[in-house]
Formats: sequence, structure tokens, C-alpha cells
Amino acid sequence: MSLLSVLRSGEPALIFAVIFSRIFVVFFCLPIHELAHGWAAYKMGDSTAKNLGRLTFNPFAHLDLFGTIMLFLFGIGYANPVPVQTRNFRNPKKGMIVTALAGPGSNLLMAFVFICLYYIVLLLPQNLAVSFIAYFFDFAATVNVSLAVFNLLPIPPLDGSKVIGFLIPSKTYFKILQYERYIMIALLLLLFTGVLNMPIALISDLLMKVISFLPSLIYNLIV
Repeated sequence: MSLLSVLRSGEPALIFAVIFSRIFVVFFCLPIHELAHGWAAYKMGDSTAKNLGRLTFNPFAHLDLFGTIMLFLFGIGYANPVPVQTRNFRNPKKGMIVTALAGPGSNLLMAFVFICLYYIVLLLPQNLAVSFIAYFFDFAATVNVSLAVFNLLPIPPLDGSKVIGFLIPSKTYFKILQYERYIMIALLLLLFTGVLNMPIALISDLLMKVISFLPSLIYNLIV
């Protein structure tokens, strides 16, 4: 959901919840995403991120200005990627796949936690403050799922491309990487024009249903 569409809704609780949830994602969830990459790489044998001080919860060690602006405006953004040296992995193929999946995996885990908190809040007596908190957790979960889906797209330099890179011939992958800068520009244009909104939203909605199944089932049993 774009910030403009939220502002047009005219609902104060919704507007403040979206803004604060995105601030929370920028200063908490994006750093954890990058920390997860760095931690996984370290466990697989590459200490590059550790040596550069990237194994930290400090958001200012991870944030990217343009990626932050994108997240506020469009709900999808990115942080400064953790550097990885595949030659340091004990098993380069396994190491790169595990490291690449660690970031999106952390987003899905956080989304599950937030959706559980959302249903817990729904059990409370409802008022404006409770509605704000419920919206907050709901949007924090939604943004995390969207970030996971976005990062798993098999498009350089996203995490999904790193997984695909070790499943296709190296020669083919390195040829694709030669055009990474142009692919990134095209990716940003697709985001700005909204072309990617529909596929990302469809996959995100499906994942949200999967993640919400158990918490919503428990909630419905309680109420």
C-alpha cells in the first residue's frame, strides 16, 4: 500500500499506524534482515560482515537512504547489502544459498511474530489506541512479508538471484551479472510505475494467509 493511498483514506489510526510501522521496519526489521545475512555468512565460514562491524542491531550500520525512502513511499525498500566473500565459505554453493535465504527468512519469522501480536491485541477491549496498535502490528507483518517476497525475486542484485545463481551454470550467471546495474535501474522503474505491485501483492497475500492460519485459528477458537 502506497503512502499516498493511506493518506487519502482519511483514517487517523490507519495513517499513524502505517507511518509508525514503516519507521519500525526501517530501524528494526531491515537491520535484522541484513544482520541475518551476515550471521548466516559467518556461520558458513565468511567473517567479512563481522570484520566490517555489520553483525549488529545498530540500524545506522545497515540503512540505505534511497532504500529507506522507497520503503516509506511504496512499502518496499532495502538496506545496505552485507558484503559476502563466497570463497571463504566452507561449501560455496550451500553457503551462498543459506546466506541469501537468511534475510527473507528473518522477515517471514518477524511477520509471524507480528501477526500473533495482532491477534492478541484484537482480544483487548477496542478503542482508538487499541485500533492503532492492531493496525501497527498488521502493517508491520504485511511489510515484512512484502520485503521477503521482493527480495526473493530472481533478479540481480536481490537475494533470489543469488540462490538462482548457484543453480544455473556459473558462466550464464556471470553474464547476467555484467548487466546488474542496468537490471537494477529497470527494477526500480518497475517499482515506480507499479508494474510489480500486482505479482508481489498476490504472492504476499498468499504468504500472509499461510502465516496467519494458526494465529487466526486460535483467535477464532477463543472468541
